Amino acid sequence: MSDVTTEEQGRGGHRRRGGAAGLASVFQTWWSRRHGHAPPAGDTGARPLPTERQAGPDESVLWRMRTTVKDEPGSLAALCMALAGQRVDILSLQTHPLAEGTVDEFLLRAPGGLMASELTQVVARAGGADTWMERADAHDLVDAPTRVLGLAARTALDAAELPLALRQLLGRCTIRQLPATPVGGGRGPEAVPLDGVLEDTVMRLRAPEGGVITVERPYLPFTPTEFARARALVELDARLGPRVPRGRDVLTLPEGNEITVRRAGPGDLEAAREMHERCSSRTLSMRYHGPVGDADRYLNHLLSPRFGRTLAVQTASGRVVGLGHLLWDGDETEVALLVEDKWQRRGIGAELLERLVAMAAEAGCESVYAVTQASNTGMVAAMRGLGLPLDYQIEEGTLVITARLGVDAGLVRVTNAEAP
Repeated sequence: MSDVTTEEQGRGGHRRRGGAAGLASVFQTWWSRRHGHAPPAGDTGARPLPTERQAGPDESVLWRMRTTVKDEPGSLAALCMALAGQRVDILSLQTHPLAEGTVDEFLLRAPGGLMASELTQVVARAGGADTWMERADAHDLVDAPTRVLGLAARTALDAAELPLALRQLLGRCTIRQLPATPVGGGRGPEAVPLDGVLEDTVMRLRAPEGGVITVERPYLPFTPTEFARARALVELDARLGPRVPRGRDVLTLPEGNEITVRRAGPGDLEAAREMHERCSSRTLSMRYHGPVGDADRYLNHLLSPRFGRTLAVQTASGRVVGLGHLLWDGDETEVALLVEDKWQRRGIGAELLERLVAMAAEAGCESVYAVTQASNTGMVAAMRGLGLPLDYQIEEGTLVITARLGVDAGLVRVTNAEAP
């Protein structure tokens, strides 16, 4: 978990405060600072081609384009004829009716020599207005109904998929989920109507378990069609209720004991509390950077699939002896581990960390960070064991280790940076 961070210094300004009261303030400050509660905003709707290579005139380029045309006979035909005149192939088309006009969304294959500015001028002369374009790739060739059904299926299987599905449904955007009652205290967000609110580039939806989901896309206004799709996805999630995947892996430790690694959720609250009671004060302080008694207050949030993903390690008798959290933190992603004292130094932390980092890569995160103490050699060793490039920041005993993930969905094994 993060230590206290000053607004002026950012994450580089971590510092520690003395005494139990200071530690409580550290913990409270960290929770009040967390405001994103959604995966980092990334380009999940379209993946632009690398900018360092310009397509040649004999190559074709995929574009996603939106433009607004008049709602009258022949307007779409004129636009299609203009595109055909530039040898642009229309691969798919979606229409978004508005009160005045219609937003047409195209997937286009255009000659590599045709610049975006030239294509925009062609569209403007054909009657298109407020035109927006960005590069697309083969992933965008999936037709809209198939993509929406796939996102619905993912959401149905796992409540943690909702923010990811919303962002893939709506393209590049920022999603924040605020609980009705903030974990660190204070006033919750303003309630929204049951049907939600659409305000140009911002939509606000009522979260299934209370609170508000805010979706913002400053560069492109949302259409009523997109708003309806997002609302339907949230409604599906609400009807299905809390759920986590039931898959689990049974692993054998070096000494021969078998453990089970599985997804955890709110139903594991009591088992997590019991594990806290079995952990030493030193182990809990290494994990939470605050008074031991405060840790239980935040377990509901930590175990909620809305704010990240949690893995639990369970013994053959059913006792939870380890927890690993992947926590959405605004534009960053945090990993945190807690392993019961008697089960430490057996590779459990490293196993949890590798699985969490793989989840982060799959979600499109560019990096993950862990906040610990410089004396926590186990966490440092686990981060180094990932085989990923590492950045270190250390000040007065607080250590922030950031691991940069590979471009692909899986982990990319490279040599570590040297420890400070």
